[in-house]
Amino acid sequence: MNTFDAIKKRTSAREYIVKPIEKEKLERIVDAGRLAPTARAEEPWEFVVVTKQEKIKELANITDHGKFLAGGTSAIVIFCRDTKYYLEDGCAATENMLLAATDLGIASCWIAGDKKFYCSDIVRALGVPEGFKLISIISLGYPKTEPIPHKKRPLKEVIHWEKF
Repeated sequence: MNTFDAIKKRTSAREYIVKPIEKEKLERIVDAGRLAPTARAEEPWEFVVVTKQEKIKELANITDHGKFLAGGTSAIVIFCRDTKYYLEDGCAATENMLLAATDLGIASCWIAGDKKFYCSDIVRALGVPEGFKLISIISLGYPKTEPIPHKKRPLKEVIHWEKF
């Protein structure tokens, strides 16, 4: 799949079939995150891959809008050291991973992390050392149904040349 096809096909999926994701595919998804652009080449990220259902359910119970996480077969939790551009760097890594998952036929959903009330609980649950901030949680699984991308505003409505 080419880049633009993955961008157009990617959607947030909250229902998955019970089928484990192969370790090699999970590693490819994380590798896509590792290869994201980063301010000052700091690469502040660390990725926790969660495949044990008990731990996935624990994370789901901690979140407010991520209860569906419990239905996935894997999750990737993105943390960044507290650098000046940690949020931008971590979000770039997250989007790369969402697109890589789409390319591999794996459904995903981005669950917010930064500034959420449950950040410290996720940090504790995963044994993250001090100095790291939760950026996002990605729920992963093989899709229960074929995803239907949402209709997007046309380019001509959002593009501005030379001034707003």
